[in-house]
Amino acid sequence: MKIDLPDFPWDSLAEDKARAAAHPGGIVDLSVGTPVDPVPDVVRAALAGPAAAEPGYPTTHGTADLREAVAGAVARRFHVTVDPVAVLPTIGSKELVAWLPTLLGLGAGDTVVIPELAYPTYEVGARLAGAEFVRADSTTALGPQRVALVWLNSPSNPTGRVLPVEHLRKVVAWARERGAVLASDECYLSLSRDAHSVLHPDVCGGSHEGLLAVHSMSKTSNLAGYRAGFVTGDPALVAELLEVRKHAGMIVPRPVQAAMTAAASDDAHVQAQVETYARRRAQLRVALEGAGLRVEHSEAGLYLWATAGEDSRLTVRRLAAQGVLVAPGEFYGPAGAQHVRVALTATDERIAAAAERLTAA
Repeated sequence: MKIDLPDFPWDSLAEDKARAAAHPGGIVDLSVGTPVDPVPDVVRAALAGPAAAEPGYPTTHGTADLREAVAGAVARRFHVTVDPVAVLPTIGSKELVAWLPTLLGLGAGDTVVIPELAYPTYEVGARLAGAEFVRADSTTALGPQRVALVWLNSPSNPTGRVLPVEHLRKVVAWARERGAVLASDECYLSLSRDAHSVLHPDVCGGSHEGLLAVHSMSKTSNLAGYRAGFVTGDPALVAELLEVRKHAGMIVPRPVQAAMTAAASDDAHVQAQVETYARRRAQLRVALEGAGLRVEHSEAGLYLWATAGEDSRLTVRRLAAQGVLVAPGEFYGPAGAQHVRVALTATDERIAAAAERLTAA
């Protein structure tokens, strides 16, 4: 049976990418959130360390050292206490987002709630499971359908919006009343001083029942190429995911587990990366606003969410003529039809080039 999936959005940018690449100063590609900064030395050393020489199969649950290091990291960075047993490494975060509805046993008759403006893989995950999906930022907008899974994302991709504690608490209560699993995509959490994890006691009341927090090391540790992520939260839900993943062979390679352990144990490189992105954000925001775009939300994360009050494809085309490639907001849902997403993931030199071009426009 053929699965009904949308076209891969970024394939539609080929013409605009070629136009941007033709600029005399070269392309500044701000259309994707792919890290460009170096992998920290402490992580590279761990990847090439003793674990690389071990010939046997790694465990799906990850090493005890990795799970303890992750539990320590979320305690230090997010003020969240989790049992290391309730930590499960994943092959990056995107595979978990895509397969979580299936791993939880969702299917026909189940509904997945995703944000109005959302990372496309939330929708894909629902489609892969054969479930329905609905876009909603407010629980009052939902009808009587049977909701099995609710996705939150703060700081948001694409908008950079940070959801207040009161909103998070309300959605947690709503999901629990209906027996729905609440999954919080927290890939950008380390890139914010104000965002809260759904597992924070101020949000969940000290209980992780029914809650999952999904994390990536791609953003803060530049490990996109390593495919390094993890999920934690409700021990019963994590155990359920572990059991299915063991059968399916969804295992993070042992050298990557060692690299993840090193990344989780070192906060200095995370803080340095946060400062780098903050500097790029400030420079690009001034340039975009100087070019006549209005920047909305964009408090944290890796993106600026901007509008020129026109169809997003027109904005993409105009910026591409200046050698700057951005993503049209329509990739993230109908509500983004007049916005563009501008990533901070380019080198300082390329960010400066983009700012100069936008300012001169």
